[in-house]
Amino acid sequence: MPDTLTVSDHSRDSAGLRYVYPVVSRRAGGVSIGINLNPNNACNWRCIYCQVPDLVRGTAPPVDLLLLGKELSGFLHELQHGDFMQRVPPEARRINDIALSGNGEPTSAEKFAEVVELVARLKPDALKLVLITNGSLLQRDNVQQGLRRMAQVNGEVWFKLDRSSEAGMLSVNDTKMTLDKVRQNLATAIACCHNTWLQTCWFALDGSAPGKQDEDDYLDFLAGLLRDGIRPQGVLLYGLARPSLQPEAPRLSSLPHADLERFARRIRALGVAVNLSD
Repeated sequence: MPDTLTVSDHSRDSAGLRYVYPVVSRRAGGVSIGINLNPNNACNWRCIYCQVPDLVRGTAPPVDLLLLGKELSGFLHELQHGDFMQRVPPEARRINDIALSGNGEPTSAEKFAEVVELVARLKPDALKLVLITNGSLLQRDNVQQGLRRMAQVNGEVWFKLDRSSEAGMLSVNDTKMTLDKVRQNLATAIACCHNTWLQTCWFALDGSAPGKQDEDDYLDFLAGLLRDGIRPQGVLLYGLARPSLQPEAPRLSSLPHADLERFARRIRALGVAVNLSD
C-alpha cells in the first residue's frame, strides 16, 4: 500500500476499516470519505470499467450499524485532528464529502435509510453527503426514505447514465434495465433529492470512441427529460481514471480531452451544466 494516496488508487483497505475508506477524488477536489456497504464485492450490475476485484452479482450484506458509526466518527476525528492528511497531496488536504459508494450498489443494503440517518447524525452540518448509485433500486421505499433524508442534510445524488440505449446499457453496464425504468427512477430520485446529477463514463471500446448514435441517444434522452420537467442538476462527465478489473479491461481505453469536451458542448447546448473530468 503506497504511503501517499492518489486519484488513481481507490483502495477500500487504505484505512484498515471494514466500511470507511478515504479517496482523493479528482471530481471532488479533496478527500472524500467513502462508505462501502458492499464489502462482499457484490453488485446487481457489472459495469465493464469497474475497478472492484472479484466482482460478483448480488446484494449488500447486513450492515453493522454500530461498527459503521464507530468507524465513521473515529475516522472523521482522525482526519480533522490526526496525521492521516499527511498521506494526501497538499493541494487535496480538505474533507470534501462523505460518499455512499464502495464495491457494489449501496442502495441494495437493507438498512440503507438507517445508514443515511446514522451518517446525517455524525457528519458536520456543512459536509456534503453524496450517494453514488446506478439508480436501479429507486422503487424501494427505504431507498426513497434515505434520499428524502439526504435532501435535508446537504445531500447529493450521482445517478449513473453511461449510455442511453438498452443495447448500450447491456454492453457497458451488463444490465437489461429498460430506458423507461431509468427514466422513472431518475424522476423519483429528483423528486426525493432535488440535487441529483447524472454521472456518465465516456471511453473507447476496442479502440473506437462512442459513435454519433451513442451521443444522439444520450442527447435525445436528456432532451426528453427536460421537455417533461425532469431536470437533473447537470452531468458529471468523466473518462477512465483507474484500470478496470473486469475481463473487458484490455478492450478499454481513455478518450482524448478534445473528444470529451466536444460531447460536453453538445450537452451544454441543451441548457444543461456539465462538469468534465478526464
